[in-house]
Amino acid sequence: MALGSYPAQSLADARKARDIAKLKKADGVDPIQERKLEKLKGSRNGGDTFQAVALEWHGRQVDQWSDTHAERTKRQLERDLFPWIGDRQMSSIEPMELLATLQKIEERGALETADRALMLCRQIWRYWLPTAGNTRRDITVGLKNRLTPYRGTNFPAIVEPKRFGELLRAMHVYKGSHTVRTALLLAPLLYQRPGNLRTMEWAEVDLDAALWTIPSMKMKRTKVEKEQGEPHVVPLPMQAVELLRNLQAFTGRGIYVFSGQRDHERPMSDNSVRSALYSLGFGTEQSMAEGVQNFV
Repeated sequence: MALGSYPAQSLADARKARDIAKLKKADGVDPIQERKLEKLKGSRNGGDTFQAVALEWHGRQVDQWSDTHAERTKRQLERDLFPWIGDRQMSSIEPMELLATLQKIEERGALETADRALMLCRQIWRYWLPTAGNTRRDITVGLKNRLTPYRGTNFPAIVEPKRFGELLRAMHVYKGSHTVRTALLLAPLLYQRPGNLRTMEWAEVDLDAALWTIPSMKMKRTKVEKEQGEPHVVPLPMQAVELLRNLQAFTGRGIYVFSGQRDHERPMSDNSVRSALYSLGFGTEQSMAEGVQNFV
């Protein structure tokens, strides 16, 4: 075991280091292996502050996430966690300190955000622990019991058949834009996400085969699944085909089936259908996705 280079390391210091190494070996500790471990710990880029570890963890996940999810996660770290514990060493953060940070989020009434912040911390600690040594532990264990219980809430939806029938009849007599009316009528026939319906392209639709093929990149999937996954194929009932053929005369020369009113090269805004529902007297109860798709 090398103890240093002479003359930078004096003989006296070398003897002391030798004696310490012998004592460790007598206690069952391999001093050479211990030194290798210390070098491995010291090789971590950015140190072991919470912010450094969190950003390292985030960077490892980005390729698996959608861009939207990755950006939302990083924003939450920067807003809710880094200002309070970002510069603290992971090994020195106490459970009560992390709990106090999470409770600051609760204090502004953001219970769901606090619950999600704890979930992020749990993943970050589990990522860090394999490099932290045997004496470290996951301080997030048990913290959920000290937070205000949060249960996810369902979107509001029409669950009464009579009221749902009123919604369908109101859609049929809608007097606004032909494009918006078609979107309203297609929603309960196809049961697809509002964003997918709104951004439907004519190139994705085969009216003769009665099929709508949504590219994988448009689906709500992980980044890898978007890139490698199969397209989502939606069979079109004859009523949907008829609606689309009628609309083709208006928007068929453009890219989007439901093109924007001002800019025909862009899809209509997500507010278009919502505003239509408000005008029909249903906007306070549900959006297109909530009122139509959640009725089962």
